[in-house]
Amino acid sequence: MNATEIDHAKLLIPDDGIETACAFYRDALGFGIEGMERYESGEKPFFSVRLAPGAVLHLEPDESFEEAGGGYDHIAVRVDDTIDGIEATLEDAGVEIERHLTSPVGATGVAPAVYVVDPFGYRIELKAERE
Repeated sequence: MNATEIDHAKLLIPDDGIETACAFYRDALGFGIEGMERYESGEKPFFSVRLAPGAVLHLEPDESFEEAGGGYDHIAVRVDDTIDGIEATLEDAGVEIERHLTSPVGATGVAPAVYVVDPFGYRIELKAERE
């Protein structure tokens, strides 16, 4: 088997968390929201956050949601920006940086990254792709 990349991850959110999710992922982080019409019509149980051309997060509202935990630690997202640019975007949006790493190792090598926590307790690593 030859995997080429991660296609998507599916995360549960609270039933009443849709506006909060859009405010964080779309408004603060700048990612696109897709599939809301199909979700609202009941055609599918989730909507999506477009992270990159070939990668999405599916967010599914769930009445039995409990804050993220268990075996989950984080999802890493490569961002086409410098670490300074990423940090400036987060500061402008009022998003708190949980921690900074100067040389975490990932699928594409070593690059600086910051970690943020979404409103539902999911940790997101934002990894710079440019110097």
